[in-house]
Amino acid sequence: MRTRDPESKRQQLLQAALDEFAAHGVAGARVDRLARRAGISAGLVYSFYDGKDGLFDAVLDSIVEQTVTTIPIDADDLAEYAGRLFDGAKAHPEVARFMAWYQLERGESAGGRAANSAAMYGKVAAIEAAQRRGDVTDRFRAGQLLALVISTANMWQLQNCDFLSLVPEEKHRETVVDAVRRLVAP
Repeated sequence: MRTRDPESKRQQLLQAALDEFAAHGVAGARVDRLARRAGISAGLVYSFYDGKDGLFDAVLDSIVEQTVTTIPIDADDLAEYAGRLFDGAKAHPEVARFMAWYQLERGESAGGRAANSAAMYGKVAAIEAAQRRGDVTDRFRAGQLLALVISTANMWQLQNCDFLSLVPEEKHRETVVDAVRRLVAP
C-alpha cells in the first residue's frame, strides 16, 4: 500500500519549479512541463500553490531559507562567508539564473519578500555587532557592507564580462575571499 507524502511532493515540485523558472522565467514557464519534471500531475501544482506566480514566490522563499540554513553568516569572518556563498553559487548556478529572472519579471529585487527581508536584517545586525566590537570596518554601513560581500561572492555567476575571464577559474574563490578580507578589515 502506497502512503501519501505531500511534503516530499512539495519538495519535488519546488526543485522542478526552480529548474523550469531558471530556464524560462515565470512568463515562459509551463505548469505542465514543471509538473512532468516533478513527476506529478499539473492539477496537483494548483493544490500546493496559487498558480505559477505563487510557485515562483515559493521558490524564492525556499532559496532564502536554504541559503540561511546551509550558509549561515559569520560576521567575524566575512571573507570565508563570501567564499561559502561563492561555493554555493558555483554548485547551484540555477539559483543565480532564477534570481536574475525574479528581478527581471518582478521588477524588483528579492529583498521585498518577507523571508528575504528577515534574513537580511539578521545579517545586517550581525555585521553591526562585529563593527561595534571593532572586528569589521565601519567605513561602510553594515547593509552596504553586506551588499558588497554578496556581490563580490557572486560576481562570476552574475556577470558575463570578458575581463573576468582573465582570472583563471581556479583563482576565483581565492580572489573573492581575499577581496572581501581586504574590504572588511578594520
